[in-house]
Amino acid sequence: MNTGARAALPAARGFTLVEVLVVCVLVAVLAAVALPTFKQRSLRAGRLDAVAALMKVQSTQEQYRSLHGLYANELSALQGAAPVSAQGLYAIALERTGPEAFLATATARGRQADDGACRQITLRVNQGFPTEGPTQACWQR
Repeated sequence: MNTGARAALPAARGFTLVEVLVVCVLVAVLAAVALPTFKQRSLRAGRLDAVAALMKVQSTQEQYRSLHGLYANELSALQGAAPVSAQGLYAIALERTGPEAFLATATARGRQADDGACRQITLRVNQGFPTEGPTQACWQR
């Protein structure tokens, strides 16, 4: 009889198909929850690139104004200001809106363009007083 031989076999080790599928479903659910949150935080962090670039425009505009009496018409006239933010996430534009006023705009590029609410971040300065736009949430530092 072979009953003794059967009892001597070691127990099978490993995972069943059902256990593997349960783990896969759990991983998929966790990823579905975590990835959108990660993307939102990444976009919020990218806004700091625009804020830094706009603050640089403001400081160089004030230097230009102290030397020439009014704000510059274009970025190329400003020492240190660039048409693209430091990390390349935003294109920077400048428009003089009056003798003592200007509007600097940072427009999202590349992966940052998915940032719907803050796709365009603005800094309007009139007689040295800044107004940040479009909302304070875009300027959180």
